[in-house]
Amino acid sequence: MTLHDWIIVPWIAFGAYWLISALKTRATVRRESFFARYGVMLVEVIGFTLVFSSDLDGSPLGRHFLPHTSGISVLGIVLTWLGVGIAIWARYHLGQFWSGRITLKEGHQLIRTGPYARLRHPIYTGLDLAAIGSALVIDRWRCVAGVCVIMLGFIVKAKREEALLAGQFGEAFEEHRKLTGFLLPRL
Repeated sequence: MTLHDWIIVPWIAFGAYWLISALKTRATVRRESFFARYGVMLVEVIGFTLVFSSDLDGSPLGRHFLPHTSGISVLGIVLTWLGVGIAIWARYHLGQFWSGRITLKEGHQLIRTGPYARLRHPIYTGLDLAAIGSALVIDRWRCVAGVCVIMLGFIVKAKREEALLAGQFGEAFEEHRKLTGFLLPRL
């Protein structure tokens, strides 16, 4: 297996888990607008394209940004697997309340188990971590730009989610916010 394969396998596992688990969600009661959803999705697609597409490798963004060492590659592989693992773990804890877009589901509950005990947005944390790991393995400036774009998209989406959750759960969400970190765990 090549180094590239070691980072593609967890992303494939992530995609497969997401597709299968999406079949087991509750009916949506309220959702974000079409433009809000697809605006952030476009940002994410641009970010992941920068990380994984070699189309810009002939440009300055295609240059290496780190000295190539096996230690950096191993660190990138570990971060990719760890990040995807965190995202899947978080998705598992959301269960039937998960959605790819910002929504409230029937009987929606505020999840405080698993990674949600320390983080408000562990799926985004995991995906950011996995993108950073993949960028370390691929080692191109386009990946650095892509990770920045990905993180920006998730920050925008997380803030919109928080506004919806604060409106739905009021003081319970405020208490949860005080006990948890946004994208980094509160210890």
